[in-house]
Amino acid sequence: MLVLGIWTRACAGDSCPAINKLSGADPDQASKVYAADGRLIGDFGLQRRTVISLASMSPAVPAAFLAVEDKRFYEHHGIDWVRCFGIVRSLLKLQGLSQGCSTITMQLVGNLYPDQIDRTERKGIAGIKRKIREMKVAMQLESQFKKDKILELYLNYINLGNGAFGVEAAAQRYFGKSAHDVNVAEAAMLAALARSPTRYNPRRNPRFAVERRNLVIDLMRDNNNLTPAEAEAWKAYPLVLSSHSDYQSVAEYFVEYVRQIMQAKYGSQLYTSGLRIYTTLDLNIQQAAVDALENQLEKIESGATGKFSHQTYRDYMDKKGEDATDRTDTPYLQGAALVLEAKTGNILAMVGGRDFSDSKFNRMTQADRQPGSTFKPIVYTTAVESGVSLDDAEPDAYISVPMPDGQPDWAPHNFENHFSDSLLTLRQGLWQSKNSIAVRVGEKVGAPAVIQEARKFGITTPMPAVPSIFLGTPEVRPIEMIAAYTAFANVGSRTVPNPIVRVEDKKGNILEHSVVQTLPVLETNVASTMNQALQGVIRYGTAHSAVIGGGFTLPAGGKTGTTSDYHDVWFIGFTKDLVAGVWMGFDNPQKIMANAQGGRLAAPAWTQMMIDIYQRRPAPGDWEFPADSMVAVEVDKTNGLRATPFCPANLRETRYFVKGTEPKEFCPIHSPFRPGGAN
Repeated sequence: MLVLGIWTRACAGDSCPAINKLSGADPDQASKVYAADGRLIGDFGLQRRTVISLASMSPAVPAAFLAVEDKRFYEHHGIDWVRCFGIVRSLLKLQGLSQGCSTITMQLVGNLYPDQIDRTERKGIAGIKRKIREMKVAMQLESQFKKDKILELYLNYINLGNGAFGVEAAAQRYFGKSAHDVNVAEAAMLAALARSPTRYNPRRNPRFAVERRNLVIDLMRDNNNLTPAEAEAWKAYPLVLSSHSDYQSVAEYFVEYVRQIMQAKYGSQLYTSGLRIYTTLDLNIQQAAVDALENQLEKIESGATGKFSHQTYRDYMDKKGEDATDRTDTPYLQGAALVLEAKTGNILAMVGGRDFSDSKFNRMTQADRQPGSTFKPIVYTTAVESGVSLDDAEPDAYISVPMPDGQPDWAPHNFENHFSDSLLTLRQGLWQSKNSIAVRVGEKVGAPAVIQEARKFGITTPMPAVPSIFLGTPEVRPIEMIAAYTAFANVGSRTVPNPIVRVEDKKGNILEHSVVQTLPVLETNVASTMNQALQGVIRYGTAHSAVIGGGFTLPAGGKTGTTSDYHDVWFIGFTKDLVAGVWMGFDNPQKIMANAQGGRLAAPAWTQMMIDIYQRRPAPGDWEFPADSMVAVEVDKTNGLRATPFCPANLRETRYFVKGTEPKEFCPIHSPFRPGGAN
């Protein structure tokens, strides 16, 4: 009588959920993030779920779940009374309800309506009421929906651990493949998780997981899904898990960057509506950036580049407690890297730090750092636009700049703390990163003009109009500083960094797609002049040893950067099709080491990264400059004058000049008529 009374009153007061809306059931689905080649690199959602049809699943998947969870599913009407006879005694004795009466339909009810049917209620009257409500709603479901629909819903709703809800998300999470492609052993492993996702988690408890999996395989045999021989073969199948959890550990800073952009546009829908976000990320280039950056940082910490007196990353991780929280000011040497496609601005790789689990602060997009000499090309560009020639000469000598309001004069030094006291062309001053030359060039055009130029290049951070701006003292966002160099790679126009190709809803409808943002910055003549000058930094200047000496010989330009206090080191370089930059420093700015230079510390990482990238990518070729406005002249690179037949071949190079500005004089040094002959 007790049970009968509970049965009749179990749904009183609307305590049972209404199922009339189930036909339009639309479970929350995580939004998926894909790399450029379609591989999954992340998801956003409280529950990782991707809904797929029953027909899209491997036949082994429903077979495995039916064998272990409800082998008479297609025979009952929501309640398996055969199994329930064994539980009546437990119910009457008010014991736990852990044993076996729940059908797949009843489990689905609990998953669909967790607020009204709390499956944690297992004992006493509350447990009996919960079970009866579950049964009654299950019978309603069975009366309104076909069996295949109920099974499909169940397989898409069930919690299978590790944040995965539904068989598709779980298959991707554990095996790196769709539920359409899993084999019998993998399907049995998914079904094994249904009973206890934590206990049978194959990553945490592989022994228990395999034992449970093999039990499922035996049940599939008993259910005539497998022959005895097939069952034994699949039980011997090794537990093979995806080494990368859907590649979600490869580009965590990039995925978080995408999340922030998408949340600003879509709000809470991002976590519930199952968006498909296709990004620009190239996983091979991303891995090249990660490896090159970490290899060079470890090399620096090892002392191979000079005495390093700070705590290393490995020492920090060895001492770090498991309860340590995410932080923005890590004590070890940090680094960041970015690779852009020059013509489109597509972000092909982004590294925002050394360890996303330790610090989610993205140093590429969130940090403000001094760019040092990587800012100088903007100063020189301002001068060239005003009519200054890079073949003009200035003394590499002591310079003193008057300061306002009675402040002491500003007397900058070169990096090496001495001056050559010789005349250098502006081109040579840029190659050798001479501060004295950069300041003289900056003084010709003035700080306000340089700031205006920087804005054209896409730098948005505050910039005080002070003379030290010529040496790159204003703080910048690394992503903006690196993207500025697309104007040199593209010979005039810059592109805005873009991480997303398109966004689709869960049905495949396109919600948005990327549009290349190309902004004119420089006249072609000016851009061509600066492009060549920055190629000279690699051929003859501060980056020569690290780049060409490091084995990267494709046509390229770039600029090293070092702050005067050794807090930051940079290298930003470009080919015809890629722009890439590397930054290194501490979160709390401090001296990295004595004689820290961008050419010694950052440029080698850039070189390794680019060599790796172009092993899998066609060589970009050299730039072609417009013949209608530019003229090619072979010069002696030691003095910038026209080469003669007597100039040694290793001192000759072809340069492009705006028509009318090319050198008219011939080199007087290498001549048979000069004392000493043509040497």
